[in-house]
Amino acid sequence: MSLFRFSAVALSLLAFLQPAAAQPSPAAPPMLRASGPFEIAIIPAGAPEKEGRTAIARMALDKQYGGALAATGKGTMLTAVSDTKGSAAYVAIERVSGTLGGRKGSFVLQHAGTMQGGTSQAAITIVPDSGTEELSGITGTLALTVVDGKHFYALDYALGQ
Repeated sequence: MSLFRFSAVALSLLAFLQPAAAQPSPAAPPMLRASGPFEIAIIPAGAPEKEGRTAIARMALDKQYGGALAATGKGTMLTAVSDTKGSAAYVAIERVSGTLGGRKGSFVLQHAGTMQGGTSQAAITIVPDSGTEELSGITGTLALTVVDGKHFYALDYALGQ
């Protein structure tokens, strides 16, 4: 069988094996944004453990969110701080309970962040399937900023169908 004929047969088979047209998936829920200030207390939970150039510490988080997210946040944070100025990392799990856009419930945030040379980056994501009550099915991400020593959040989220 020539290469041309083999290619034609292969293409015909591939066309035949293609699945039927996919059914349209339900439209994703619209993304919403809640923003506002928050207050935070970071409470050490034991002495840091230093080995080599890095100290690891555990801390409790206690937050009060204002604005469209009227809620409290309680969580645990682990930090790793290098003896190189400006180099550190953290992870945290935080349960947020209250109201969001008038809907009552809670959800859990997963935090992961690093800092090097004074530049920081963080990813804060709503844990899948952690929403309760009227916030069941919530998904999204949260960004934090600090301006003149004051803390602010911006929560981009969608509510389940």
